[in-house]
Amino acid sequence: MNCHLNNITDEALLALSEHDQDSFYALMKRYEKKLFAYIRRMTPMSREDAEDILQEVYIKVYKHQKGFDPDLKFSSWIYRITHNEVVNMLRKRKIRSGTVSIDNTESDSGAFLALLADTMDIQETYISEERGVKIRKALFHLPEKYREVLVLRYFEEKSYGEIGDILKIPQGTVATMVNRAKKRFEKASRQLNLTFQERQQ
Repeated sequence: MNCHLNNITDEALLALSEHDQDSFYALMKRYEKKLFAYIRRMTPMSREDAEDILQEVYIKVYKHQKGFDPDLKFSSWIYRITHNEVVNMLRKRKIRSGTVSIDNTESDSGAFLALLADTMDIQETYISEERGVKIRKALFHLPEKYREVLVLRYFEEKSYGEIGDILKIPQGTVATMVNRAKKRFEKASRQLNLTFQERQQ
């Protein structure tokens, strides 16, 4: 793969991808880890299932690259495709939130803290692996529409505008859903007896 491709924007790489496989490969490599983590945060699927979804995303991006809306960020477009693939897979398999993976607990700790700090009156919180798993369970107790906005906002660090583009809903609706989702998350956390250790100042 040509090193100079690393300095090209997503949108430019997509344009080149129509006639250059190296450009498409470079673009997908940029998003591989991000999208895989997003899929795992959104679903209780196995790693193998998540990899299958990711491959479907790549195929959809390649097939529909001419349909890319230049008014969107490429990142919003590929997250929209990934979101749709996740939703389709969940509905097809009717997966319930039973088993929750702990694979991302450590790497997600910063996002957990941000979400918790925004929903509960906590100044400093220590997250153990066990507590991290409980937080993931709290997320999976939420209806899909609330879980997805929290994951996009806190774990993927998307703006309200980007979330609106990904989910195809107005920005004002995103703000409302995030607020409702945070309340649902706090309630689910307390139902799971999620407790915290706070450092004394």
